[in-house]
Amino acid sequence: MLLLAPMEGLLDATLRDVLTRTGGIDRCVSEFIRVTDMLLPERVFVRVVPELLNGGRTRAGVPVRAQLLGSDPSCLAENAERLAGLGPHGIDLNFGCPAKTVNQSRGGAVLLDEPELIGRIVAAVRRAVPAQVPVSAKMRLGFNDDTRAEECAHAIAEAGADELVIHARTKAHGYRPPAYWDRLAEVRQSLPPRWRLPVIANGEIWTAADAVRCREVTGCEHLMIGRGMVTDPGLALAIKGEGGVAWDVLPPLLQLFWQQVSVRVERRHRAGRLKQWLNYLRKRYPEAQRAYDDLRLLNEPAHIEAWLQRAQTPVVPTTAPILAAPAEMAQPC
Repeated sequence: MLLLAPMEGLLDATLRDVLTRTGGIDRCVSEFIRVTDMLLPERVFVRVVPELLNGGRTRAGVPVRAQLLGSDPSCLAENAERLAGLGPHGIDLNFGCPAKTVNQSRGGAVLLDEPELIGRIVAAVRRAVPAQVPVSAKMRLGFNDDTRAEECAHAIAEAGADELVIHARTKAHGYRPPAYWDRLAEVRQSLPPRWRLPVIANGEIWTAADAVRCREVTGCEHLMIGRGMVTDPGLALAIKGEGGVAWDVLPPLLQLFWQQVSVRVERRHRAGRLKQWLNYLRKRYPEAQRAYDDLRLLNEPAHIEAWLQRAQTPVVPTTAPILAAPAEMAQPC
Protein backbone atom coordinates (compact mmCIF):
# COMPACT_ATOMS: atom_id res chain seq x y z
CA MET A 1 0.00 0.00 0.00
CA LEU A 2 1.25 3.48 -0.89
CA LEU A 3 -0.01 6.51 1.02
CA LEU A 4 0.23 10.13 -0.12
CA ALA A 5 1.58 12.29 2.69
CA PRO A 6 0.12 15.61 3.79
CA MET A 7 2.33 18.68 3.29
CA GLU A 8 0.84 21.83 4.76
CA GLY A 9 0.87 24.65 2.21
CA LEU A 10 1.84 22.36 -0.68
CA LEU A 11 0.26 18.92 -0.83
CA ASP A 12 -3.30 19.97 -0.06
CA ALA A 13 -6.68 19.02 -1.55
CA THR A 14 -5.79 20.67 -4.87
CA LEU A 15 -2.59 18.70 -5.40
CA ARG A 16 -4.15 15.55 -3.91
CA ASP A 17 -6.79 15.70 -6.63
CA VAL A 18 -4.26 16.17 -9.40
CA LEU A 19 -1.67 13.63 -8.22
CA THR A 20 -4.16 10.86 -7.53
CA ARG A 21 -5.28 11.10 -11.17
CA THR A 22 -1.88 9.76 -12.27
CA GLY A 23 -2.45 6.47 -10.44
CA GLY A 24 -0.64 4.30 -7.91
CA ILE A 25 -1.74 5.99 -4.68
CA ASP A 26 -3.94 3.84 -2.45
CA ARG A 27 -4.86 6.40 0.20
CA CYS A 28 -4.22 10.03 1.10
CA VAL A 29 -3.88 11.80 4.44
CA SER A 30 -5.08 15.40 4.68
CA GLU A 31 -3.15 18.34 6.07
CA PHE A 32 -3.77 18.79 9.78
CA ILE A 33 -6.88 20.38 11.20
CA ARG A 34 -5.76 22.26 14.31
CA VAL A 35 -7.83 21.59 17.44
CA THR A 36 -7.35 23.85 20.45
CA ASP A 37 -10.13 24.38 22.98
CA MET A 38 -13.38 24.25 21.04
CA LEU A 39 -15.60 21.95 19.00
CA LEU A 40 -15.06 23.02 15.41
CA PRO A 41 -17.98 23.58 13.04
CA GLU A 42 -18.34 21.15 10.16
CA ARG A 43 -17.31 23.80 7.63
CA VAL A 44 -13.79 23.84 9.08
CA PHE A 45 -13.34 20.13 8.39
CA VAL A 46 -14.75 20.54 4.88
CA ARG A 47 -12.45 23.49 4.19
CA VAL A 48 -9.35 21.36 4.77
CA VAL A 49 -10.84 18.12 3.46
CA PRO A 50 -13.28 19.09 0.68
CA GLU A 51 -13.27 15.42 -0.35
CA LEU A 52 -15.81 14.97 2.47
CA LEU A 53 -18.30 16.34 -0.05
CA ASN A 54 -17.40 13.48 -2.40
CA GLY A 55 -17.77 10.47 -0.12
CA GLY A 56 -14.37 11.07 1.46
CA ARG A 57 -12.53 10.41 -1.83
CA THR A 58 -10.62 12.41 -4.39
CA ARG A 59 -12.15 12.74 -7.85
CA ALA A 60 -10.02 9.78 -8.91
CA GLY A 61 -11.70 7.69 -6.21
CA VAL A 62 -8.77 7.54 -3.77
CA PRO A 63 -9.88 7.55 -0.10
CA VAL A 64 -8.73 10.39 2.15
CA ARG A 65 -8.05 10.08 5.88
CA ALA A 66 -8.52 13.34 7.78
CA GLN A 67 -5.79 14.44 10.19
CA LEU A 68 -6.23 16.24 13.53
CA LEU A 69 -3.54 18.06 15.50
CA GLY A 70 -3.71 19.18 19.12
CA SER A 71 -2.82 18.27 22.70
CA ASP A 72 -6.13 18.12 24.60
CA PRO A 73 -7.44 14.52 24.62
CA SER A 74 -11.04 15.47 25.43
CA CYS A 75 -11.25 18.22 22.82
CA LEU A 76 -9.60 16.06 20.17
CA ALA A 77 -12.05 13.27 20.96
CA GLU A 78 -15.06 15.59 20.58
CA ASN A 79 -13.80 16.89 17.26
CA ALA A 80 -12.93 13.41 16.04
CA GLU A 81 -16.47 12.29 16.80
CA ARG A 82 -17.93 15.15 14.76
CA LEU A 83 -15.43 14.60 11.94
CA ALA A 84 -16.20 10.88 11.84
CA GLY A 85 -19.82 11.75 11.15
CA LEU A 86 -18.78 13.46 7.91
CA GLY A 87 -17.49 10.25 6.36
CA PRO A 88 -13.68 10.41 6.18
CA HIS A 89 -11.81 7.16 5.57
CA GLY A 90 -10.45 7.23 9.09
CA ILE A 91 -8.99 9.73 11.56
CA ASP A 92 -5.24 10.39 11.71
CA LEU A 93 -3.43 12.09 14.60
CA ASN A 94 -0.42 14.34 13.99
CA PHE A 95 2.58 13.83 16.30
CA GLY A 96 5.14 14.75 13.68
CA CYS A 97 4.79 18.36 12.52
CA PRO A 98 8.15 20.11 13.12
CA ALA A 99 6.93 23.70 12.58
CA LYS A 100 8.04 26.02 15.36
CA THR A 101 4.70 27.82 15.62
CA VAL A 102 2.86 24.50 15.91
CA ASN A 103 5.28 23.11 18.49
CA GLN A 104 5.10 26.29 20.58
CA SER A 105 1.35 25.73 20.95
CA ARG A 106 1.95 22.12 22.08
CA GLY A 107 1.08 20.48 18.82
CA GLY A 108 2.86 18.07 16.50
CA ALA A 109 6.36 16.76 17.22
CA VAL A 110 6.76 18.50 20.59
CA LEU A 111 4.43 15.89 22.09
CA LEU A 112 7.02 13.20 21.40
CA ASP A 113 8.58 14.19 24.72
CA GLU A 114 5.27 13.25 26.38
CA PRO A 115 4.47 9.65 25.37
CA GLU A 116 1.93 9.28 28.19
CA LEU A 117 -0.08 12.21 26.80
CA ILE A 118 0.19 10.78 23.29
CA GLY A 119 -1.31 7.54 24.57
CA ARG A 120 -4.19 9.38 26.26
CA ILE A 121 -4.94 11.29 23.06
CA VAL A 122 -5.04 8.15 20.92
CA ALA A 123 -7.15 6.29 23.48
CA ALA A 124 -9.63 9.16 23.79
CA VAL A 125 -10.07 9.45 20.03
CA ARG A 126 -10.36 5.68 19.62
CA ARG A 127 -13.19 5.61 22.20
CA ALA A 128 -14.95 8.58 20.61
CA VAL A 129 -15.33 7.28 17.07
CA PRO A 130 -17.22 4.22 15.83
CA ALA A 131 -15.27 0.96 15.83
CA GLN A 132 -15.40 0.74 12.03
CA VAL A 133 -13.61 4.10 11.66
CA PRO A 134 -9.84 3.51 11.61
CA VAL A 135 -7.67 5.62 13.91
CA SER A 136 -4.04 6.07 12.91
CA ALA A 137 -1.14 8.25 14.01
CA LYS A 138 1.94 9.77 12.45
CA MET A 139 5.07 10.43 14.49
CA ARG A 140 8.73 11.23 14.03
CA LEU A 141 11.55 9.43 15.82
CA GLY A 142 11.56 12.15 18.46
CA PHE A 143 11.86 15.84 19.15
CA ASN A 144 15.51 16.69 19.85
CA ASP A 145 16.65 13.06 19.86
CA ASP A 146 15.22 9.57 19.38
CA THR A 147 15.59 8.22 22.92
CA ARG A 148 11.82 8.02 23.49
CA ALA A 149 10.82 6.70 20.07
CA GLU A 150 9.93 3.25 21.41
CA GLU A 151 7.90 4.74 24.25
CA CYS A 152 5.86 6.83 21.84
CA ALA A 153 5.25 3.97 19.43
CA HIS A 154 4.26 1.67 22.31
CA ALA A 155 1.88 4.30 23.71
CA ILE A 156 0.19 4.70 20.32
CA ALA A 157 -0.14 0.95 19.80
CA GLU A 158 -1.32 0.20 23.35
CA ALA A 159 -3.97 2.93 23.09
CA GLY A 160 -5.63 1.09 20.21
CA ALA A 161 -4.38 2.76 17.03
CA ASP A 162 -4.98 0.75 13.87
CA GLU A 163 -1.90 2.02 12.05
CA LEU A 164 1.29 3.98 12.69
CA VAL A 165 3.30 6.06 10.22
CA ILE A 166 6.85 6.85 11.31
CA HIS A 167 8.82 9.61 9.62
CA ALA A 168 12.38 8.36 10.05
CA ARG A 169 13.82 11.61 11.42
CA THR A 170 13.50 13.68 14.57
CA LYS A 171 12.12 17.19 14.68
CA ALA A 172 15.70 18.44 15.05
CA HIS A 173 16.63 16.69 11.80
CA GLY A 174 13.89 18.56 9.96
CA TYR A 175 13.90 17.31 6.36
CA ARG A 176 17.66 16.98 6.00
CA PRO A 177 18.83 13.66 4.57
CA PRO A 178 19.35 10.94 5.45
CA ALA A 179 16.22 9.29 6.80
CA TYR A 180 17.15 6.86 9.58
CA TRP A 181 15.41 3.77 8.26
CA ASP A 182 17.46 1.46 10.47
CA ARG A 183 16.23 3.28 13.57
CA LEU A 184 12.66 3.01 12.30
CA ALA A 185 13.21 -0.74 11.98
CA GLU A 186 14.27 -0.93 15.63
CA VAL A 187 11.13 0.89 16.73
CA ARG A 188 8.91 -1.38 14.64
CA GLN A 189 10.61 -4.51 15.96
CA SER A 190 10.22 -3.31 19.56
CA LEU A 191 6.42 -3.53 19.41
CA PRO A 192 5.24 -6.58 21.36
CA PRO A 193 3.01 -9.03 19.45
CA ARG A 194 -0.04 -8.04 21.49
CA TRP A 195 0.31 -4.46 20.23
CA ARG A 196 1.49 -5.32 16.74
CA LEU A 197 0.00 -2.98 14.16
CA PRO A 198 0.96 -2.00 10.61
CA VAL A 199 3.92 0.39 10.65
CA ILE A 200 4.32 2.56 7.56
CA ALA A 201 7.71 4.01 6.63
CA ASN A 202 8.08 7.63 5.56
CA GLY A 203 11.08 9.75 4.59
CA GLU A 204 13.55 10.09 1.68
CA ILE A 205 11.67 7.93 -0.81
CA TRP A 206 12.39 9.65 -4.12
CA THR A 207 12.68 6.71 -6.51
CA ALA A 208 11.48 3.15 -6.94
CA ALA A 209 14.96 2.00 -5.89
CA ASP A 210 14.61 4.02 -2.67
CA ALA A 211 11.32 2.26 -1.99
CA VAL A 212 12.97 -1.15 -2.40
CA ARG A 213 15.79 -0.22 -0.02
CA CYS A 214 13.40 1.32 2.49
CA ARG A 215 11.32 -1.85 2.60
CA GLU A 216 14.43 -3.99 2.98
CA VAL A 217 15.89 -1.92 5.82
CA THR A 218 12.71 -1.14 7.77
CA GLY A 219 10.79 -4.34 7.21
CA CYS A 220 7.75 -2.16 6.43
CA GLU A 221 5.59 -3.37 3.57
CA HIS A 222 3.64 -0.11 3.33
CA LEU A 223 5.14 3.30 2.50
CA MET A 224 4.12 6.94 2.67
CA ILE A 225 5.50 9.27 -0.01
CA GLY A 226 5.31 13.06 -0.11
CA ARG A 227 7.95 15.26 -1.73
CA GLY A 228 8.98 12.37 -3.99
CA MET A 229 5.48 12.21 -5.46
CA VAL A 230 5.25 15.99 -5.85
CA THR A 231 8.56 15.92 -7.74
CA ASP A 232 7.69 12.85 -9.80
CA PRO A 233 3.93 12.26 -10.18
CA GLY A 234 4.71 8.84 -11.62
CA LEU A 235 6.59 7.67 -8.53
CA ALA A 236 3.76 5.57 -7.09
CA LEU A 237 3.31 3.78 -10.42
CA ALA A 238 7.07 3.23 -10.67
CA ILE A 239 7.20 1.75 -7.18
CA LYS A 240 4.45 -0.66 -8.20
CA GLY A 241 6.35 -1.62 -11.35
CA GLU A 242 3.83 0.05 -13.65
CA GLY A 243 6.14 2.47 -15.43
CA GLY A 244 5.93 6.14 -14.64
CA VAL A 245 4.53 9.39 -15.97
CA ALA A 246 6.08 11.10 -19.00
CA TRP A 247 6.12 14.88 -19.28
CA ASP A 248 3.47 14.75 -22.03
CA VAL A 249 0.94 13.68 -19.38
CA LEU A 250 1.65 16.65 -17.12
CA PRO A 251 0.67 19.82 -19.05
CA PRO A 252 -3.07 19.03 -18.83
CA LEU A 253 -2.61 18.35 -15.12
CA LEU A 254 -0.86 21.69 -14.70
CA GLN A 255 -3.85 23.32 -16.35
CA LEU A 256 -6.24 21.48 -14.02
CA PHE A 257 -4.09 22.46 -11.04
CA TRP A 258 -4.27 26.09 -12.15
CA GLN A 259 -8.06 25.89 -12.50
CA GLN A 260 -8.43 24.62 -8.95
CA VAL A 261 -5.92 27.09 -7.53
CA SER A 262 -7.94 29.85 -9.18
CA VAL A 263 -11.03 28.68 -7.28
CA ARG A 264 -9.44 28.09 -3.87
CA VAL A 265 -6.53 30.51 -3.50
CA GLU A 266 -6.41 34.28 -3.14
CA ARG A 267 -5.54 35.99 -6.42
CA ARG A 268 -2.17 37.30 -5.19
CA HIS A 269 -1.00 33.81 -4.23
CA ARG A 270 -2.09 31.88 -7.32
CA ALA A 271 1.05 32.32 -9.43
CA GLY A 272 3.16 31.31 -6.45
CA ARG A 273 1.31 28.03 -6.07
CA LEU A 274 1.92 27.05 -9.71
CA LYS A 275 5.59 28.01 -9.51
CA GLN A 276 5.91 26.15 -6.23
CA TRP A 277 4.89 22.89 -7.89
CA LEU A 278 7.02 23.56 -10.98
CA ASN A 279 9.98 24.13 -8.67
CA TYR A 280 9.62 20.52 -7.52
CA LEU A 281 8.88 19.14 -10.99
CA ARG A 282 12.01 20.68 -12.51
CA LYS A 283 14.13 18.33 -10.38
CA ARG A 284 12.70 15.46 -12.43
CA TYR A 285 11.67 16.92 -15.81
CA PRO A 286 13.83 19.23 -18.01
CA GLU A 287 10.60 20.52 -19.57
CA ALA A 288 9.48 21.73 -16.14
CA GLN A 289 12.69 23.74 -15.86
CA ARG A 290 11.84 25.51 -19.11
CA ALA A 291 8.28 26.16 -17.91
CA TYR A 292 9.60 27.47 -14.60
CA ASP A 293 11.97 29.82 -16.41
CA ASP A 294 9.10 31.13 -18.54
CA LEU A 295 6.86 31.76 -15.54
CA ARG A 296 9.39 32.79 -12.91
CA LEU A 297 8.78 36.53 -13.26
CA LEU A 298 5.05 36.32 -14.01
CA ASN A 299 2.66 36.99 -11.14
CA GLU A 300 -0.52 38.27 -12.74
CA PRO A 301 -3.04 35.41 -13.14
CA ALA A 302 -4.02 36.66 -16.60
CA HIS A 303 -0.40 36.34 -17.74
CA ILE A 304 -0.22 32.79 -16.36
CA GLU A 305 -3.42 31.89 -18.20
CA ALA A 306 -2.05 33.35 -21.43
CA TRP A 307 1.11 31.27 -21.03
CA LEU A 308 -0.95 28.13 -20.51
CA GLN A 309 -2.92 28.88 -23.67
CA ARG A 310 0.27 29.47 -25.68
CA ALA A 311 1.63 26.20 -24.34
CA GLN A 312 -1.53 24.57 -25.71
CA THR A 313 -2.25 22.70 -22.52
CA PRO A 314 -5.79 21.33 -22.86
CA VAL A 315 -7.96 21.11 -19.81
CA VAL A 316 -8.42 17.60 -18.44
CA PRO A 317 -12.09 16.64 -18.79
CA THR A 318 -13.86 16.17 -15.48
CA THR A 319 -17.12 14.40 -14.72
CA ALA A 320 -17.86 16.47 -11.65
CA PRO A 321 -17.27 20.06 -10.53
CA ILE A 322 -14.16 21.04 -8.62
CA LEU A 323 -14.54 20.52 -4.88
CA ALA A 324 -14.44 24.14 -3.85
CA ALA A 325 -13.63 25.39 -0.39
CA PRO A 326 -13.11 28.91 1.02
CA ALA A 327 -9.97 30.34 -0.53
CA GLU A 328 -7.03 30.90 1.78
CA MET A 329 -3.26 30.45 1.68
CA ALA A 330 -1.95 27.77 4.01
CA GLN A 331 1.22 28.29 6.00
CA PRO A 332 4.13 25.92 5.46
CA CYS A 333 4.68 23.22 8.07
